[in-house]
Amino acid sequence: MVMTTNEQVGAGDLVEREAAALYRLMTWLSPAFPVGGFSYSSGIEWAVEAGDITDVATLADWLDAMLGDGSGFCDATFLVQAYRAAEAGEDAALGDIAELAAAFVPSRERQLETTSQGRAFIDITRAAWDANGLDAMVAACRTPLVYPVAVGVVAAMHAVPLAPTLHAFLHALVSNWISAASRLIPLGQTDSQRVLVKLEAAAAVTANRALNATLDDLGSATFRADLASLRHETQYTRLFRS
Repeated sequence: MVMTTNEQVGAGDLVEREAAALYRLMTWLSPAFPVGGFSYSSGIEWAVEAGDITDVATLADWLDAMLGDGSGFCDATFLVQAYRAAEAGEDAALGDIAELAAAFVPSRERQLETTSQGRAFIDITRAAWDANGLDAMVAACRTPLVYPVAVGVVAAMHAVPLAPTLHAFLHALVSNWISAASRLIPLGQTDSQRVLVKLEAAAAVTANRALNATLDDLGSATFRADLASLRHETQYTRLFRS
């Protein structure tokens, strides 16, 4: 009989690889990870000033549209496509995806928002969470990386599974939107959590759509949100950079 000091893994226990993936996702997509997301509102600041967002109900409706029919779905799709291209080592395809993702951003401030976070995400993971092949994949992108592409590439190079990466990314995205709105409307902590609960199903639907989408399925139907990000550029009093 072979003796071992290792404990048996129970049916409900995380294996080492799953635990590592979860640990990294919780770190990378935590508000404490220093990409500067707290300084951006994705146009929500203008929507609050314009009276489009005034309370829990109007915020939930606005974010539901952004998530399912606007930048949320587009970002999710770009993350999926970037992940798969990086995982397969398809440099040319990844470069095309990165360029298209950068071109899809509807305003100058949103461009700043997503590329600054993408750059910070890559820089920090290179410094603290480097992985074999990451530098080559970043170089293949040929353009400043938008945030979802950066997350997709890093997750692929760390072999963190795609589906939980996507769900974690969408949760972080929605949480940041709600955090911005809570300071602008303002909302209390409990109401902020109520909005997050309302968007749980929408986030799951968006993730599933993105997992089955191609680049040909990309598109946005949230003109008012895009207009908000444009008009925020000339808003007189601002707390946020977008």
